[in-house]
Amino acid sequence: MSKSLKRVRAALEAGGVAPDILEMAEGTRTAADAARAAGCEIDQIAKSIIFRGAASGEALLFITAGGNQVCAEKASALASETLGKADAGLIRAQTGFAIGGVAPVGHVNPIRAWCDPRLRGFATVYAAAGTPRHIFPIAPDDLLRLSGAQEADFTR
Repeated sequence: MSKSLKRVRAALEAGGVAPDILEMAEGTRTAADAARAAGCEIDQIAKSIIFRGAASGEALLFITAGGNQVCAEKASALASETLGKADAGLIRAQTGFAIGGVAPVGHVNPIRAWCDPRLRGFATVYAAAGTPRHIFPIAPDDLLRLSGAQEADFTR
């Protein structure tokens, strides 16, 4: 088991959520791939989108429903700074995860996070579990609690 996957499992357990990590042979790099693999709606996929704060230089996490896109203007307003593209090095340094497997929990460093209210429309959503081939189901309330994300409107 990879270090990334172990961190996600440990974060779920520490938060009182029984980890049910699923390995998907076909991969889960995109929301569409993950939805097909999980047999769910695309909006049940909780995408972890990372931006770089222009002023702070920090990675910032926006957890959004799979079919939604982050609106740069709304997200920048929430973060109180202009947002730009986060490179793989920043993402790895801040979260401990590689692009394609960034989980909303189990980060190696604290991260400011926001969550798309659309995810509350489902009893269960699925998020990356630290690798491009692993996902886990979670109740939206638990996702918000464990990720420390604030629910906010930041999508188009």
